[in-house]
Amino acid sequence: MKFGLFYLPTYLPETRDAHTHYHNMVEQVVYADRIGIDYAWMVEHHFVRHGGLLPANYAFLSYLAGRTERIRLGTGATILPLNDPVRVAEQAAALDQLSKGRFDFGVGRGFIRDEFDAFGVPMKESRERVEEGVGLIRKAWSEPTLEFDGGFRPAMSGLPILPPVYQKPHPPIWVACLLSPESFEWTAREGHNLLYVAYHVDHDIAVERIGWYRDALRKAGRRIEDHEICCVYHAHFLAEGDDERLAAAVHGPMSEYAAAGLEATRNPADPVAYKGYEQRDAGQRRFTFESYFPGRVLMGGPEQAIERIRVLSDIGITQIGMLVDFGSLPQPEIMRSLEIFGEEVLPYVRDL
Repeated sequence: MKFGLFYLPTYLPETRDAHTHYHNMVEQVVYADRIGIDYAWMVEHHFVRHGGLLPANYAFLSYLAGRTERIRLGTGATILPLNDPVRVAEQAAALDQLSKGRFDFGVGRGFIRDEFDAFGVPMKESRERVEEGVGLIRKAWSEPTLEFDGGFRPAMSGLPILPPVYQKPHPPIWVACLLSPESFEWTAREGHNLLYVAYHVDHDIAVERIGWYRDALRKAGRRIEDHEICCVYHAHFLAEGDDERLAAAVHGPMSEYAAAGLEATRNPADPVAYKGYEQRDAGQRRFTFESYFPGRVLMGGPEQAIERIRVLSDIGITQIGMLVDFGSLPQPEIMRSLEIFGEEVLPYVRDL
């Protein structure tokens, strides 16, 4: 089992300014690098309090590349419909070089209408833009010059993409999926790893959706063990199990996180291209501690956490992306939680 820190921070300027929040996250990742956490994932969002502190995740990850030594650095995820895939290929290759091959490329459709409207991109094109864009980027990384003629940008011929990637043939590719079976199935057919934000649903639904991916791998003739599944959960660790103390520590910040998510999607996504996405925030509207603990999070004392990780390992998850920085959770509590994880949890679950 691998573990990562996943960042989709809540912007709360009345609690801490952007500068403080940025450097809090840097402190967390530098510490995670030291204690043996495997990944740091940075989301991309724009204009909203729900992740909008990270509109430039390649810049942030490039800074982290210079502050860390071994932790892998991933985009979780690049919203490809909002970006020129040629520019993405260039930025990602530069990050791969700076990090000496520690970069993982996570990509997704996006789902926030305000972002698509601001950049003038029709939401109905999101799936096609992702599929075409990932193909373009793979070619740009794998061939000496780019030959490409697609539907969303001018054709290219003999175009050198610089710098080349450090990893050969190219960095690992992860696709963020949420609730569309087509996304899980396409990801498997193409042989990409799965990046699944699982905290929106109860455990049995997460199992079903992971099953979509695993079944599609088999149908495509691919070996399940050759592919990675990262699921993202809010995470907070105490020195000992105490549900009342845990609720007192996390429920306010969790509620702030949920409120920011609802605010970001106040304008609904395209109902055809994003069929069923109105279900995405159903759990955020019925928000109590009991609605998410224990089945939608990774929280509690060491014994609780170890047992929860065993359950997640048993359903085929190979990495847990831990969303440790949420709402207004204070930095000292986040750092203490990471310390407990590193000392009391990680040594006992690494070999699962």
